Amino acid sequence: MTEKPINAKLSRLRIAPRKVRLVADLIRGKEVEEARNILKFTVKKASRPLLKLLNSALANAENNFDIDRDEVDLYVDKIVVNEAPTMKRWRAIARGRTQEIKKRSSHIELSLKKVNK
Repeated sequence: MTEKPINAKLSRLRIAPRKVRLVADLIRGKEVEEARNILKFTVKKASRPLLKLLNSALANAENNFDIDRDEVDLYVDKIVVNEAPTMKRWRAIARGRTQEIKKRSSHIELSLKKVNK
C-alpha cells in the first residue's frame, strides 16, 4: 500500500513561472527543514511565497494526516510550477504604434512524503 502524499497548491502567483522554477529547483528532493533554510536565505522574490506554501503543506500534514512534525521526517517529493493565465497589457511606442506586454503568473503544486528509513 502506498502512502498518500501531502499536497498544497498555490494558484495565480503574480511571478513568471520561469523565475519561480529557479527557486523551486533548489528545494526539490530536500528534507523539509533543509528546504525551509534554503528558502529563508534565498534572495529571490519567489522564495517567500514558496516558503509560505511549504509551511501550508506542513500544516496540512499535521491537521489532515495526524503527522507530528518533530517525530516524522518529511521531504519535498514533487514541486511543479505551471503557467497560469497571462494578463495582456498595451504600451505606446514610437510612430503611434503599440506593443503588447505579457504579465505572466504561475500555479504551483507541492507534495511532501515521509522519508523511508
